[in-house]
Amino acid sequence: MEQKRLEENIKYLTLLAKDYPTAQRAAAEIISLEAQLKLPKGTEMYMSDIHGEDIAFSHMMNNASGVIREKIDVALAGNTTDEQRAIYASLIYYPAEKLAEIKSKERNMEGWYKVTLYRLIDVCRHVASKNTRRSVRQAIPEGFKFIIDELLHAHFEDHNKEAYYNQFISAIVNNGMSDSFIEAISLVIKRLAVHKLHIVGDLFDRGARPDLVIDRLINHHAVDIQWGNHDVLWMCGATGSPLGVASVVRICAAYNNLEALEDGYGINLRPLARFARNTYGDCSIWKPRKAIGYVTDDEIAVAKIHKAISVIMYKLECQVIARNPNFDMADRRLMLKTDFKKGTVNIDGVDYELKDKDFPTVDPDNPAKLTNEEIDVITKLCRGFVNSARLQEHTRFLYSHGSAYKVENGILMYHGVIPLNEDGSFRTVSFGGRGYKGKALMDYVDYMCRIAYFGDEGSLVKRMGQDILWYLWCGKNSPMFGRSKMTTFENVLLNEKELKVEGKDPYYLYQEDSVVADAILAEFGLSGSKCRIINGHVPVKVISGEDPIKAGGKIIVIDGGFSRAYHSKTGIAGYTMVYSSRGVSLRAHQPFTSLQEVVFNNTDIQSKVNVFETMANRMLVGDTDEGKAIKELILDLRQLIQAYNKGYIKQEKEQF
Repeated sequence: MEQKRLEENIKYLTLLAKDYPTAQRAAAEIISLEAQLKLPKGTEMYMSDIHGEDIAFSHMMNNASGVIREKIDVALAGNTTDEQRAIYASLIYYPAEKLAEIKSKERNMEGWYKVTLYRLIDVCRHVASKNTRRSVRQAIPEGFKFIIDELLHAHFEDHNKEAYYNQFISAIVNNGMSDSFIEAISLVIKRLAVHKLHIVGDLFDRGARPDLVIDRLINHHAVDIQWGNHDVLWMCGATGSPLGVASVVRICAAYNNLEALEDGYGINLRPLARFARNTYGDCSIWKPRKAIGYVTDDEIAVAKIHKAISVIMYKLECQVIARNPNFDMADRRLMLKTDFKKGTVNIDGVDYELKDKDFPTVDPDNPAKLTNEEIDVITKLCRGFVNSARLQEHTRFLYSHGSAYKVENGILMYHGVIPLNEDGSFRTVSFGGRGYKGKALMDYVDYMCRIAYFGDEGSLVKRMGQDILWYLWCGKNSPMFGRSKMTTFENVLLNEKELKVEGKDPYYLYQEDSVVADAILAEFGLSGSKCRIINGHVPVKVISGEDPIKAGGKIIVIDGGFSRAYHSKTGIAGYTMVYSSRGVSLRAHQPFTSLQEVVFNNTDIQSKVNVFETMANRMLVGDTDEGKAIKELILDLRQLIQAYNKGYIKQEKEQF
C-alpha cells in the first residue's frame, strides 16, 4: 500500500525535489519542521470595519492592539519604571518622530543610545521567542540582518563573548548608526508581535483615505481579508460597472469624502461637478453629513454632486433590478414608483411627498432612462475607475488576499451574516435559477465576485458577476449586507422615519442562540467548545450596555465603531480580538487622539482588555492549521526520502 502511494505521488515528489534536491536536505528540513511544531502558536489579531480611518488604523498596527506594550512590560519589568516603558513604547511605534523629540531634550545622547539599544534588544528578543530563527531573519531589514541576528541570540552573561557583543553596541553608536538601528529593530518588533492579521471586512467609505489603509495592508507580512459590503461595492466600481461606480461616488459625496476618489485614486470628478453645477439649483437637502468634514470643498458644490450622482444611481438601479428578477428587489425601483408631476412616491400603496421635486433630467414617461449628458458623465467616471492604476492594484490585492469567508484555527470569519429563515434554518437564495444556502451560498458569491473582475470582457456572465457584486452591497438576501433594504432614497427625499428603517436579517434574532451558532459552525466543518464565529458589520452599542460576546462565546462581534461616524453611537472606537498561545482577549479601544500626543506625551490608545478564554496549556504551532500543514509536509518529505533511497528520483550530489 505504501509502495503504491509512493508511485502515485512521484510527479508531485519530483516537483518537491527541486526545493530539497538531496535526502540530507529533506531530512534536515524534517528536523527543523518537527522542532517548529513545538513552538508557541503565533499571535493573531482580528479587526473589522476600518472604514478608511487610516491614521487610527496605522496606530493600531504600530501598537498591535496593545500587544507591544504588554511585551515591553514583561521584558523590561525588572529594570525600568512605567514612565520609561511608555517612552520605549512610543519610540517603537514612531521611532523617527520620537527620536527627534528626545534629541531636543536629552543632553547625553551617547549614554541614552547605549542604554536604549540594550533595552530594545531585550524587547525584541522577548517578542522573537515564539518564532524560528529563520522567520526572525526574514523580518530583519537587509542592512542590519547580521547585526540584529547576532545580538538577538547573544548571551551577554558569556564572558568570553561579552566584549564582542558590547563592541556591536559601541560601534553602532560611534558610527552614527543608532537612529537607523532603532528604526530597524522597532520594525522587527512590530512585525513579530503579530503573526497574522485578519481583517473582517469594510476597509472603505466614511473615512478619508482607504487607499492608505490598503497600502499598509499590502506591506504586511501575513494578512487576509473577508470582504464587507463596502468592499464589494468598490470592487464592483473597479470592474467598470456603471451602477457600482455611481454607488461609490454617491456615498463619497454623501460623507463629504470626495478626497478618497480624487487624492486617493486620481479619479477626475470635474465632468460630474460641471454637470451638477449646470443642471441643479437648490440642493440644500442633499448637503453631505457634517459629522465627517474631512475636506474643505464648498458644501453647495458637494451637495449638487451628491444629487446628480444619486439620480444617475437611482436610474441605473432600476435597470439592474429589471434584468435580475431573482434579486427580488422590484420594490426598490423607486424611480418607477414616483409621480414627478405631483412630486410624490408610492411605497407599499401609500403616496409620500418628496422633499425635493426638482428633477430636470427625469423623463416622467421613462424615469429610468439616462439623458445623453448623464451617459457622458457616467461613462467618463467608469473610464476613470478602470484606468486608475492604484485602484486596480488595490482591487487585485483584495482578490488575492480576500474571500467571502475564511476558516482558520477553529474560527469562522465573515463580515455580515449567514442568511436565516425566521425559524433559524438556513435561507435559500436564488441566483440564475438555482438556490444556494449556508456554505454553498458563500462559495457561490465568492466565485461570482471573481468572475465579475476576471471574467471575459463583455460577456454575460461577467455582467452577471458585476450585478451580484452590487447586490451584495445592498440586496436583502446578501450575506454581506444582512438587511431588508438600503434606504438611500428615503433618507434624503422623505420625512417619514419608519420608511428609513432597514430591517435586519433573522440572523440577528439568533445571535444569542448557541444552537444556531453551532449549526452555522457545523455547516463550515467546525465543532467543539473552542470553535467560534467572528464577524463585524453592525456596530456594538457598548454605550447602551450591549455585549460583543454572544451565544455563550460562540459569536464575537468585533465592530465597535472604528469609524469616527460611529463613536457617538457605540461609546468606543472599535474592537480588536487577539488570539495568542495563552488565550483569547477582546480589546475595546478609545479614540486615537493624535500622533503628537503619542510622541510628546507618551500616551496611547486607552484599551480595556477582556480575557474571555485562557488556555489550560499553552497552545503550540502543532495545535493549529499551520501545524497541520507542516505535518503534511513532513509526511511528503519522508516520502521524498523514500523515493531517493529506492531510486525513483535521482538526487543531486551533496556539496560540502
